[in-house]
Amino acid sequence: MIVPEMFHVKHFASAAAVLGLLLAGCSSPEATASEAGTVQSAAPAAPAPPPAPAPGEVAFTDNASKGEAGREFSYTWPAKVSAVPQLVERFTAERDKLLAEQKAEWEQSLVEFAADDCGGCVNRDFQKTWEVVADLPRFLSLSASFYVYSGGAHGNGAYDALVWDREAKAAFDPKAMFRSADALQAALGDPWCKALKAERMKRMGEDYSEDGIFTCPPISDLTLLPGSAGKTAFDRIGLLAAPYVAGSYAEGTYEVTLPVTPAVLAAVRPEYRAAFALAK
Repeated sequence: MIVPEMFHVKHFASAAAVLGLLLAGCSSPEATASEAGTVQSAAPAAPAPPPAPAPGEVAFTDNASKGEAGREFSYTWPAKVSAVPQLVERFTAERDKLLAEQKAEWEQSLVEFAADDCGGCVNRDFQKTWEVVADLPRFLSLSASFYVYSGGAHGNGAYDALVWDREAKAAFDPKAMFRSADALQAALGDPWCKALKAERMKRMGEDYSEDGIFTCPPISDLTLLPGSAGKTAFDRIGLLAAPYVAGSYAEGTYEVTLPVTPAVLAAVRPEYRAAFALAK
């Protein structure tokens, strides 16, 4: 009688095991997931990558020396330019061209003046720096000052200007925003010459004379910079005359800022009219 009892016990245990498996198979997905969660927790989310650094100012230099001879080169632009790939490409190309020209000219001077005791003959310097004049929703107005020394008693300075049109993805001379050189002269010529005369009298004092070599240059000979006091539209115009343009080297640069008047607005090309406003 012992054998049948053992058989019944084994049979009952097997049936209980099968029933357990069936019940586990009928468990809800939520319950199954909950039970699985007690065994292994979910993997943590990957950390977000750090944000890309904002474009910054670029200050490029390339210098060299050979004994008494030396060459210095620098080209700089602000962060606002670094944020515009087309301007970066444009300025980089100009920079590389100017640097190559300086290197070639300097190497030539080393050969040409090798036997001469002339420090100024074998030293070169070039510096160009771009700055923001006005940053409007559509337009970025830029100015550049540069200095060149290629031997002699002293170097010389000059200026450059450019407007970047964010909508058209194009860069152009600010004077292109006006109908013509004659229209610009009619709008700005008289106030420019009056302001220049007052400034020259202040600088030269008793040495000032209207019979001198330098007369009031036309607007076409100046660097024109559209500016903005209100930060929403161009409402003033900067005019720069480099040395030798409106006066001697000793007089330096003449800079005059004039307000945008109805006469100036009348000279603006129709497609740019919305970017200008009367000065307040």
